[in-house]
Amino acid sequence: MPGRPRTTPTRTTTPHYRGATGPSADALDVDALLADPGTQIVVCCGSGGVGKTTTSAALALRAAEQGRRVCVLTIDPARRLAQSMGLTELDNVPRPVAGVEGPGRLDAMMLDMKRTFDEVVEAHASADKARQILANPFYQALSSSFAGTQEYMAMEKLGQLHGEAAEHEDGWDLIVVDTPPSRSALDFLDAPERLSSLLDGRFIRLMLAPAKGPARLFGAGFGVITSMMNKLLGAQVLTDVQTFVAAFDTLFGGFRQRSEQTYALLQDPRTAFLVVAAPEASAMREASYFVERLAAERMPLAGLVVNRVSRTAVDDLGADEAAAASRRLAGGDATSTLAAELLCVHAERAQVREREERLVRRFRASHPTVPSARVAALATDVHDLDGLRIVGDLLAGRA
Repeated sequence: MPGRPRTTPTRTTTPHYRGATGPSADALDVDALLADPGTQIVVCCGSGGVGKTTTSAALALRAAEQGRRVCVLTIDPARRLAQSMGLTELDNVPRPVAGVEGPGRLDAMMLDMKRTFDEVVEAHASADKARQILANPFYQALSSSFAGTQEYMAMEKLGQLHGEAAEHEDGWDLIVVDTPPSRSALDFLDAPERLSSLLDGRFIRLMLAPAKGPARLFGAGFGVITSMMNKLLGAQVLTDVQTFVAAFDTLFGGFRQRSEQTYALLQDPRTAFLVVAAPEASAMREASYFVERLAAERMPLAGLVVNRVSRTAVDDLGADEAAAASRRLAGGDATSTLAAELLCVHAERAQVREREERLVRRFRASHPTVPSARVAALATDVHDLDGLRIVGDLLAGRA
C-alpha cells in the first residue's frame, strides 16, 4: 500500500513460535509466546464468528496468571468478554479484572469507536476547534457509522494503550487485541489506510478549497460541481461537510501520520499475530488468505489457532467402520439397537472430524511453516474465568 513504511522485522529473542525454525512446523507453543518478554502485543485476527473474543480473553488471562501485566482490548459487540470476566460493564476505559490467580494482573476494555474518535479530536485540536468538530452533524455520522471507522479506531486505541504502557514503569507489558468482526478479516489491515486517505484525500481538499481562496480561482467548473452536489446531497449536508472539513483541516496530516505509526507497530517483531479459524471451509480459506497477506505485509505471524474442533469418544474408530458396525447391529435386541444408535452417532461425529482434519491438512500443505494449536469444542459457552482457563489450557496443549 502506498505511503506505508516497509520494514523487515528482526527479533532479538529466539523465534521459537514464529514458524521460522525449519522447513515445517507443527505445534504452536502458546505458553512460550506469552512468557516471552519480547512479545508486547498479541493480535487475534480472522473472519467473524470463529471465537476471536474468547481466544483473546483466554490468552490474556493465561498470560496474567503466569505473571504478565496484561490489557485485553475487545471489539466484540456481544459483550461476552465482560460477562466471562465478571465485570458488570466494559467500556473505553481499562478496568481491573478480579479473580486472577497468579503474580500478574489483567485489565479489560471494550472499544467505543465514537468515544475514541472524540478523544483523538480533543487531544489534537484546540478547545474551540474540538467543540466545532464534535457538534458537527457530518462528524457525528462519520464517527458512529462510517465503514472502516471501527477498524481505524481499534488501531488508534492500540496506539494509545501502547503509548500509555511505555510511559509507566509498572504499565502493561502485554496488550492482547481482539480484532473487529468485519465481513472480511482483511478489513482490519485496510481500514486505517482507507480512512486516513478519505480524510486527507483530493475530494476532501476540494471541499475545503472555497474556504481557502477566492471562488474566481476555481472557475465555472467548480460552481457546476458544487451545484450538482447540492442537488445530490442537499445544501445542508454539503454545508455540514464543508464546515467539518474546515474545522478538521489541522488534523488531516495527523491521521496519516498515526496510521503509518500504527502500521509500523504492527510490523514490529514485538507484535505477534495469531490467526483464529474454525474448522470450516470458508474460515480456513480466509485464514490462508490472511496468512499470505501478513507475509506480504511483513507482519510477524505467531501461528494458527483452529477453534472448536470436533471430538469423538473413540479416536481410532473411523466413520466407515462405525457405520458398518451400526448396520450389522440394527434390528437386534434392545442392547444391540442401543449400540447401533450410539455407533451411528459416533459415525456422524467421526465424519465431521475427518472433514475437519482434511481442511487442516490442506492448510498445512499450503503453509507448512505455520505452527498451529487446536482447541476442542466445549459442551457449553464460556461464561466465567474458569471457562477461560479451560480454553487457555486447550490452547497451550495442557488439556
